[in-house]
Amino acid sequence: MNIGLLFSRHAKYRPNHLAVVFEDQRLTWLEFNKQINRLANAFTHLGIQKGDKVATILPNCLELLEVYWAAAKIGAVVVPSSTLLLEPAMKTLLNDSDTVLLVTNSEFVDKIDSIKPELQAIPADRYVLTDYSGQKGYRDYTDLKTAASDQNPEGMVITDDDPFNIMYSSGTTGLPKGIVHTHRIRAAYGTSFAAAYRMTPESVTMHAGAIVFNGAFVDLMPTMFVGATYILLSQFDPDSYIETIEREKVTHVMLVPAQIIAILNAPNFSSKALQSLEMILSLGAPLLKEHKDELNKRLPGRFYELYGLTEGFVTVLDKEDYAAKPDSVGVPPPFFEMKILDENGNEVPTGEVGEICGKGPILMPGYYKRPDLTAAALKDGWLHSGDLGYVDEDGFLYLVDRMKDMIISGGVNVYPRDIEEIVAQHPEVKEVAVLGIPHEKWGETPLAAVILHKPGSIAAEALRDWINARVAAKFQRVHDVVVMEDFPRNVAGKTLKRVMRDDYSKGK
Repeated sequence: MNIGLLFSRHAKYRPNHLAVVFEDQRLTWLEFNKQINRLANAFTHLGIQKGDKVATILPNCLELLEVYWAAAKIGAVVVPSSTLLLEPAMKTLLNDSDTVLLVTNSEFVDKIDSIKPELQAIPADRYVLTDYSGQKGYRDYTDLKTAASDQNPEGMVITDDDPFNIMYSSGTTGLPKGIVHTHRIRAAYGTSFAAAYRMTPESVTMHAGAIVFNGAFVDLMPTMFVGATYILLSQFDPDSYIETIEREKVTHVMLVPAQIIAILNAPNFSSKALQSLEMILSLGAPLLKEHKDELNKRLPGRFYELYGLTEGFVTVLDKEDYAAKPDSVGVPPPFFEMKILDENGNEVPTGEVGEICGKGPILMPGYYKRPDLTAAALKDGWLHSGDLGYVDEDGFLYLVDRMKDMIISGGVNVYPRDIEEIVAQHPEVKEVAVLGIPHEKWGETPLAAVILHKPGSIAAEALRDWINARVAAKFQRVHDVVVMEDFPRNVAGKTLKRVMRDDYSKGK
């Protein structure tokens, strides 16, 4: 099994169907496959062999997609890296992954030049720029492709269990961990999610998040699997996002909660403009019920929610199940299994909170070069998520909170999401994040950070009093409210509560 051969297949059987769109570039499957083949053969000419690590430091662009699939065709292993990395983290990731070739652009030349002497595994002739203009010490991406054949590389034997990529964690806590995915795993992303989303070869997927984030493969792989059309945006802007959906007749989109909230509040939002949509998938963090209800009122029958971990377990709330289970994050797809365990590893009764554990066809073989971390995460073949949840009598999963985000106040477990659901109901609140801060008497106490629709529309003290009058228990009362212009987020768009907690403690 070689997932790169999907492109050869589509080029043969649906050559003139639109495959990929990025800005003013529109390629059919035949054209896209030829570009991928040229790059794959160029990599081979550079001496890249099966198992070699090819890293990228690129924003969303067509070249980044080409690197993914060119590497797949020759059995190289892709290491996508965030453009937000600082030099020390960049050096750590490239060395830890054993990268032997780096594809980037001129924006990052100064950073890379500063760490080149410490990147011992990358030969001097394997630094490649997608926008080369004579920079010393780099090769021209376009010239390498132009000189190479557009025919499918030959002689590559790729097995199901050969690695396709190493996805590094965002590094928000401790050192980043390299999560390995094989060709078999990425193929299962394609089959599992295409079925879950009711995707067809005529579907049109649009993606606005950074595709170096593993969540991008949740809609990228099923689109590639069925041979549909994939529209990649350079960045997310709610106004132009809505315009593009209307113009391109987009059917499937995937968004993090902050993006959904931004679209609902966009001045050009209209049900008519978005009528082509068949799926709006929320992932990355829980979407509060206040926003789910608003979305389903204005765009009924399209909402899906995905809960999952890069390490390899997911549940999906189907659009047909939303009405009956609006607070759930769904059920495991076919061939996936789930258990809720207590601290002793025993299954808990229905309705009782415990750690969410799962397994299935996308389960990682392990963390790269970290058998210790692998053993801690995978026990008897089950992935331990570190998330808390429970299942109802029908087996639907309800996410309570991250174990690390849970607040212990006076010995009582306080779940931030319970408070966030209350805060989100205030008409002036656009977004909310509740976190625990140190307290002399209680150990920890809740703090609510909010983004308002209109700055200054309500005082922090007044909002605090409003919240505390409505929470279900005294221990859920917030100690303080902090009004922010925006939340710190990682490349995947997830709110970084740890950073907010640290900033608050420093008095920022």
